[in-house]
Amino acid sequence: MSRSRAHLKVTVTADLVILTIRAARLQVLLVERGVEPFAGRLALPGGFLRGAESLDETAARELAEETGMDASALHLDQVGVYSAPDRDPREPRVITCAYLAIAPDLPRPTAGSDARLARWVPVTEARRTRLAFDHDEILRDAIDLAKAKLQFTTVATAFCGPEFTISDLRAVYETVWGVELDKPNFHRKVTDADGFVVPLGTKRSTPNGRPAALYRAGTASTLMPPMMLPRDDS
Repeated sequence: MSRSRAHLKVTVTADLVILTIRAARLQVLLVERGVEPFAGRLALPGGFLRGAESLDETAARELAEETGMDASALHLDQVGVYSAPDRDPREPRVITCAYLAIAPDLPRPTAGSDARLARWVPVTEARRTRLAFDHDEILRDAIDLAKAKLQFTTVATAFCGPEFTISDLRAVYETVWGVELDKPNFHRKVTDADGFVVPLGTKRSTPNGRPAALYRAGTASTLMPPMMLPRDDS
């Protein structure tokens, strides 16, 4: 005997965790929602899938709308799919795919169509804020992903500009991981890793008066050997 099963209608969104380092702090882009649900609450930027878009294309479009940046120039990675029935009160049910974008010191953002304002918020502050929808969970997962990616990939250079010093790169790890790293050991690991950084043969003056060698990102995407997060033995 055949059985008929009702198909659940759903809508799909892409949400973005856009991370940058500003004023030596890891910051995330948040928007203040201008419409219901959660009007007035802070949330991650994002939007609904349109027309013939793929989810990746939706994420890229939202990234351009929120930051004015071309997604092809950034690291854009899927964090996960979030489908809890109560994550969004709208009908039909809303499922989202979250993306992580990492970029160097991004400019002041402009708000999208359904937001009153957009601003950079230190991650430590954002994690103490009750964000709209399930965005607290998404932000937590994205930060964990960023920390892990710093261990096994060369994504740390995405937080830097086209030219940077080893100290600049070390500051990325220290800011994202929240630890202090041994300077000589870090320098050795970075310069020994195949394709991580490429020396430019030029130097930049530093506050202490000693010029520091400049580098650019290498062609490698995987970090060998990995840069492991120091253990907390306290």
